[in-house]
Amino acid sequence: MNTSPSFLLFSYLVLCTAPCIFAGDSAWNGHTPPGSSTPKTFAPYYVAPGAKGYSSSSPFIQYKGDWQIVYSPSFNHKAVHSTCQKHATISFNFNGTGVEWFGNCDKRHGTASVYIDKNLVSVTNAYCNTTSPLPSQRLFSTFSLRPGPHRLVIENSGDGCIDLNDLVVTRVEQSSRPILRRQLQHRSSNSDWTLNVDGSTGVNAMQLAVISETHAIVIDKVEHNPLTINGHPAWASLFDLKSRQVTPLEMQSNSFCAGGSFLSNGTLINVGGNPVVADHTSAADFGDSDGLQAIRIIEPCDDRHCSIKISEFHDSVRMASPRWYNTVLRIDDGSAMIIGGSKKGGWINNATVNNPTYEYYPPKDIHGSNGLPIHSPFLEQTLNSNLFPIAFSLPDGRVFIAANNDAMIYDWKTNTEERLPPIPNGVRVTYPMAGTGLLLPLSSENNYTPEVLLCGGSTVDDKKSGSEISSQDAASSQCSRIVLTKEGIQAGWEVDNMPQARLMPDAVLLPTGQIVIVNGAGSGISGYGNVIDQVGVSNAANPVLTPVLYNLSADLGSRFTSQGMPSSSIPRMYHSVATLTPDGSVMIAGSNPNLDRSEIEYGTEYRVEWLSPPYMHGARPEIRKHQGSVGFGETSSLEVNGLKSGSDLKLALMDLGFVTHAVHSNSRLVFLDVERTSGNTLTFKGPPNGGVYPPGPAFLFLVEDGVPSEGVKIMVGDGKSPKVDQKAIENVLKSTQPDQYEKSRGKKGSEDEDSE
Repeated sequence: MNTSPSFLLFSYLVLCTAPCIFAGDSAWNGHTPPGSSTPKTFAPYYVAPGAKGYSSSSPFIQYKGDWQIVYSPSFNHKAVHSTCQKHATISFNFNGTGVEWFGNCDKRHGTASVYIDKNLVSVTNAYCNTTSPLPSQRLFSTFSLRPGPHRLVIENSGDGCIDLNDLVVTRVEQSSRPILRRQLQHRSSNSDWTLNVDGSTGVNAMQLAVISETHAIVIDKVEHNPLTINGHPAWASLFDLKSRQVTPLEMQSNSFCAGGSFLSNGTLINVGGNPVVADHTSAADFGDSDGLQAIRIIEPCDDRHCSIKISEFHDSVRMASPRWYNTVLRIDDGSAMIIGGSKKGGWINNATVNNPTYEYYPPKDIHGSNGLPIHSPFLEQTLNSNLFPIAFSLPDGRVFIAANNDAMIYDWKTNTEERLPPIPNGVRVTYPMAGTGLLLPLSSENNYTPEVLLCGGSTVDDKKSGSEISSQDAASSQCSRIVLTKEGIQAGWEVDNMPQARLMPDAVLLPTGQIVIVNGAGSGISGYGNVIDQVGVSNAANPVLTPVLYNLSADLGSRFTSQGMPSSSIPRMYHSVATLTPDGSVMIAGSNPNLDRSEIEYGTEYRVEWLSPPYMHGARPEIRKHQGSVGFGETSSLEVNGLKSGSDLKLALMDLGFVTHAVHSNSRLVFLDVERTSGNTLTFKGPPNGGVYPPGPAFLFLVEDGVPSEGVKIMVGDGKSPKVDQKAIENVLKSTQPDQYEKSRGKKGSEDEDSE
């Protein structure tokens, strides 16, 4: 990967026309918009809806040993129980799936052993480098216990003091269990597919991208996640795909409903977001700033043991206009095309807040725009259900875009739109009637002919108000395909149906060319707090818990099967994700149809599931040695192990995508031309051009007789940064203000940016 600083320096060193905010400058306590309270030390104590808190004076908590009650107005409930005696204990019986211990930390505090059901689960250190106690800090938490009764015991180790301020029990009731039990009855007892729960994302997995062979990045909105960093809840994390460990990441702005894409040099950008939700999660609490114009820069690291950071420079790197629910797409020149969105948070789009434009990163001077947004008639005419458009870069360099129940092909080089036939039967496929879409595999065998698949969504009228929509309104089971040639467009969409209707499904390409569809709801629409018959506060209901496999080469009517598929016990509703990982398994995470972290029905979900196809359980080919990059049309070689004589070989070049809200931006599979040479050496040709595979990072899988190897990361193209147009950048900075939405609010106070 090209790590040359030139691409970044253009924006935050050379063009810094106002004082720059560098990554080393903390946003903490330095940014307090209207509606926030005076900055103060943040205490992560939080009782989520559906959870239950117990103060240290609760009669349900038993103390053994020398415990003192210490009073202070800075403590939650004005008092804590404290001990410095070795072996002094706290005992607490509870019924739930998780428990959190909150207490003080300072230089006097030490370690304690934490037992659950007589098993040592943690040695917790309450020491922190301060002489004044930090109150109500989360000292221990677990959220993955089996439902039912448990016993917590905390024992002081004697190397310092420990305090108890509060205990919080999570998932006290599981009212959705009857639905889950009915689904579990369909589980196959002899399935070769397996589904396991392993690991926690630490923050809700609203957005997900695999960034290396060993790590994925998880991005959320600002909320009371249990994972903390620098004294406040994190809203991004680095997930180790091997160890299942998670590391919090610092982020400056609110990334609520942002999009993302890799660039040609391997840089990941995270784009857009939401303003500070001052009446619920103020900057004084979390330290976040307005994210609507944000372009967050992330440099992935391929070394498993290195660290990454998320950089933001709002004074010098920003979008020209605010965007919430925008799609970000890498196009054939390696830059990012930023598509649509809303100018502020809310729920469904409308003409007042619609942002029916495109812009690019780095900014381009094309069609007279000089870096500023370019109007799209299509995005203006597809209101209201047109947020997070489904988009794919096509082999001829043009861009397919679907929004609402319409679709088109956009030529970004000529600024022309070619309308396609409407999606059949009035099915809407974009937020809040969210379906999912994929560009089907490309290869020289089909002359890289593009074909698009759209699945799920809803036929609910997007002109209705929330009071006219129910969480029980049926989702759509429809899957539609169209070949994007002249003849294919004339033939129109081919319609098929999934075994179950799904809203908010995730469709994941496998290296074999098959597609697995997971997650979603059987009824309702996306979001929370907007419709009638809410479940908890979810706008959707009836979770679909069994994956379905799609064989695209099978005959119409026989492409779907759930035979041998395990069913989950975890609803994956709004704000859930799924992605292929380099070992060939599918990572499933997230679900949070709630304003903030919640334990009510369809509460905030941190557990990670791993769906493993049958090929994970037997002998697999292995890529033993490979080049780090491949040029367009260039011949390269691989050294492999474990090949059989006369076997059928395919080489899958894959972009695993940036996943959020059922949109898998940049998801792509290209079967490369490969031939066996001598021994364990294979030769192959890189993709013919950046239309077939836009330059940037990729994963290479060798598929033998339908069984893929683990994927290895490579770069496609020369690894250079996208072209930088200095004048366009200067014009964007001159013509726009950073965080302009927040400035426009002035002193009006908070608005309802958080409802969806």
